Amino acid sequence: MTRSPSVVAVSGSLREESYTRTALKYILRAADQAGAETTLLDLREYDLPVYDPDVNDRDQGDAEAATRPVREADAVVLGTPVYHGSYSGALKNFHDYCGFDEYEDTTVGLLATAGGGSYGSTLDHLRITVRGVHGWVLPHQVGLRNASEKFETDPDAIDDRRFRDPALRDRVEKLGRMLVEYAFIDPNVTSSQSAAADD
Repeated sequence: MTRSPSVVAVSGSLREESYTRTALKYILRAADQAGAETTLLDLREYDLPVYDPDVNDRDQGDAEAATRPVREADAVVLGTPVYHGSYSGALKNFHDYCGFDEYEDTTVGLLATAGGGSYGSTLDHLRITVRGVHGWVLPHQVGLRNASEKFETDPDAIDDRRFRDPALRDRVEKLGRMLVEYAFIDPNVTSSQSAAADD
């Protein structure tokens, strides 16, 4: 019997009323409904000094506690607000603590929430940095433009917020389902074309 995959969401927003965090919770709920064991890694809850490679790991605050869930996860989703066309400093600092041990051959999903209308470069930057440590980034990614306008108050919803547009909610939740579906994928696949060329 196949074990349940573990899915970890990393929230790169430090805002108390973060739209990024809310969207990540929708992703995790969808992953949970698809059979995963889920964890929200909220960077507000960790003491992570600015990464210094010359400082011993034991003197790097909560670095070990923060990176362990990612290292042990089968799939990870990184969520960030858009700051100056890229991802947040909080997520960048966390990302600097991570490397091949955390991401190699791990399925990774991406989410960006923009206060305005642009999030493309943020997702591109995340994709490049994850690929740099050999993470396997899902083609399906999610960006929210004008994030504050995408939710409305609902006391029965996650964080008392529901998506105004059911199609957008479906897109967000699809990312959660895909993280589960591809959690155990072997990225070292051989295409039919390359296999034929080897014959």
